Amino acid sequence: MSDYRSVHIPVDAVKLEGDLHLPGHWDAIVVFAHGSGSSRHSPRNRYVASVLHQAGLGTLLLDLLTPAEEADRGNVFNIPLLAHRLSAATHWLAEADDTGARRCGYFGASTGAGAALWAAAEPGARVGAVVSRGGRPDLAGPRLAAVQAPTLLIVGSADPQVLDLNREALERLHAPACLEIVPGATHLFEEPGTLAQAAALAADWFVRYLMPGTTEKPVP
Repeated sequence: MSDYRSVHIPVDAVKLEGDLHLPGHWDAIVVFAHGSGSSRHSPRNRYVASVLHQAGLGTLLLDLLTPAEEADRGNVFNIPLLAHRLSAATHWLAEADDTGARRCGYFGASTGAGAALWAAAEPGARVGAVVSRGGRPDLAGPRLAAVQAPTLLIVGSADPQVLDLNREALERLHAPACLEIVPGATHLFEEPGTLAQAAALAADWFVRYLMPGTTEKPVP
């Protein structure tokens, strides 16, 4: 039986709102960091989460800012703050009775990908894999070289500016990394079939690196 519930994660002086979904049979958990202007209710991220559930992965869809904080656009692009809170939420999962023994991955979209990679670069980061969808890995800046978790960058072929940023980021990553280009997709993957393709790529990546007993395949 699956377990779905809202959670409230204390970080510093605030409580972060999240939706935790643990399928009936799951072996690892993926924390979602959404981009600017989105929320944990994003239909795109919820669709990706549903695909991960089918692959045996739990998910935590998380708002890294409170509603009051989101009103300040400066907070939306405060990557160190977002990364700090993502790390704190990961620690919270590691300490919880029902999730503490499982491996953790990050799924970041847009600016959320920058926060995910920044957090993954922290010393002792408890993250086994990162996936970026239409992300801004460049926002992690010089920290990219410190990321040790295998990282998948997914970008639409019709999102040229972000594609260029991801190609540059790929060159700066020292961890196992791959860039997958989804044909015909724009930044939000709104074209028919493109989000499904991105979700399948993400699920494959997380299964490869987070699920016990899987054989790690060489990165193309």
